[in-house]
Amino acid sequence: MSKQKKAERPATVSDFELAMESIAATKLAQSWDNVGLLVGDRSAIVRRILFSIDLTQAVVEEATRANADALFCYHPPIFRPIHTLVSPGTGMESLVLQCARNGIALYSSHTALDAAEGGTNDLIAELCGMQETIPLEYVDDPGKDNVKVVVFVPGEHADRVANAAFAAGAGVIGDYTHCSYRGKGTGTFFATEGTNPAIGKRGRVERVDELRVELVAPRSRLPAVVAAIRNTHPYEEPAFDLYPLVPPPARGIGRVGFLPRKTTLATLARKLSGRIRATNSSIVGRRSCKVHRAIIIVGAAGSLPLRCGLGAGDVIVTGEIRHHDALAIARSGACAIALGHWTSEHPILSTLVRRLRSELPGVALKLARSDCEPFARF
Repeated sequence: MSKQKKAERPATVSDFELAMESIAATKLAQSWDNVGLLVGDRSAIVRRILFSIDLTQAVVEEATRANADALFCYHPPIFRPIHTLVSPGTGMESLVLQCARNGIALYSSHTALDAAEGGTNDLIAELCGMQETIPLEYVDDPGKDNVKVVVFVPGEHADRVANAAFAAGAGVIGDYTHCSYRGKGTGTFFATEGTNPAIGKRGRVERVDELRVELVAPRSRLPAVVAAIRNTHPYEEPAFDLYPLVPPPARGIGRVGFLPRKTTLATLARKLSGRIRATNSSIVGRRSCKVHRAIIIVGAAGSLPLRCGLGAGDVIVTGEIRHHDALAIARSGACAIALGHWTSEHPILSTLVRRLRSELPGVALKLARSDCEPFARF
């Protein structure tokens, strides 16, 4: 849909959903996560959207006062199964019910936005000055569940068999169709009693010049492709192999890369804390430690960074670190900076609003003022 056409009619919840999908596709989320449109009527008109990290009572009240039609909550308000929707109450279900009752749609991206290009982790990596990074852990792409089909067929029948497989859905790579690889070889077989070989005779070993034909097929089309091969192959029992394929890695959680120059742990911690206005930052390691490789994972680091082969010169930049994980980091000789869970994630909201303005012209996009760091100094 063109921007001109979007501007001709009011935006809807569906438009908001599609815009978010283009920025942080839900397929990038971790398998345990719950992302996307969680509450809302896709056909409802959207004139105002509020953005927050968490859904709290204060945020719901602010959205209601502002007549917001949708709320983007980075952390999914519905994460575990909700058994009841009652209000008043102290649980998340009460807040979800209030939003639904007031016609406020709820959308969350969480780990999808963490993995997406230009998402939460890329933003912190950029603030560190890192220019080239790779994901810490790649996300499987369920949309590319392909299988390689390899069939062995006499050369004069190869085109017929391959064309039948193409017609059944095989041989598509990107924007190209009828893709295959063919290599020459020799096939052998011994036809026992009761067989009816198309080539050769029963009771002796035959050698046949064959082509190895390789094609890629979506798993969903596999039954049709196999049936097409069987129906067009000259042999009574055609020989073919099926190989599951792993898609090439594209996006993933966290980022790993090198800082533009070596610096001390204290210098990097001060720089990041200042840029994102972190008030409760803490470090693991000596302030004077020199660091040059950074492992970025916003929110809660968990044990994921510990798989990176940590050593001297490494620094983990995250939101929060568990006690025993901090000890493990220290034992490895690496360092860490914990900026605060909420604080490490909040900067992405301003970036998200800027990116959505071109996608949702005419919609008022604002950060929730009541959304705040739950920890405070005293």
